[in-house]
Amino acid sequence: MADRRGLLIILSSPSGAGKSTLARRLMEWDTELEFSISATTRAPRPGEEHGREYYFLSEDDFRQQVSNGQMLEHAHVFGNFYGSPAGPVREAIQSGRDVLFDVDWQGEVQIRNSELGKHALSIFILPPSIKELRRRLETRGQDSADVISKRMMKSWDEISHWGYYDYVLINDDLATTEEKLKTIVSAERMRRIQQPRLQDHVRALQYEFESMS
Repeated sequence: MADRRGLLIILSSPSGAGKSTLARRLMEWDTELEFSISATTRAPRPGEEHGREYYFLSEDDFRQQVSNGQMLEHAHVFGNFYGSPAGPVREAIQSGRDVLFDVDWQGEVQIRNSELGKHALSIFILPPSIKELRRRLETRGQDSADVISKRMMKSWDEISHWGYYDYVLINDDLATTEEKLKTIVSAERMRRIQQPRLQDHVRALQYEFESMS
């Protein structure tokens, strides 16, 4: 039996709030942290491998896994299905390994309501302002003006669901937010439900106490 159960760490934010950078720094801080590999019905792109970037499934197989309860969460995006297979995550949790998820609020709700939801830790990253959010999207130089406008339109819908999350961090300073994130993860690893050996230890204490009386 592992000393502790793993966590399902869910990070969500509108695009440009710093989620990807924080996720990368979190994985650099703890190199044993695993990133959840999603399943998808889209075709592999050049250089992508099954089980590395994604689990590539046919639509029939994907639907069957959803029907059988084998997906923690799933969504239909731009004509393809995406989801998080439960099997690898369940194995990691039982072995005491944490798994990091990059999903939106709908994925957070599905994971929270799944069989492994009691091990979930959800954190939402807010930008300091909408003006700063747009500035970050523009300065990173990855998207056209039209794409940036669409991302900005979507951002408020994402932000409006902040209340679903266990923790909400305002990312006005990346280094400070990173330290807060590490503190949250460290503390949540010590939750009672994450420590399967506690019950046996308390029983041993009880037996010891009773043997003294």
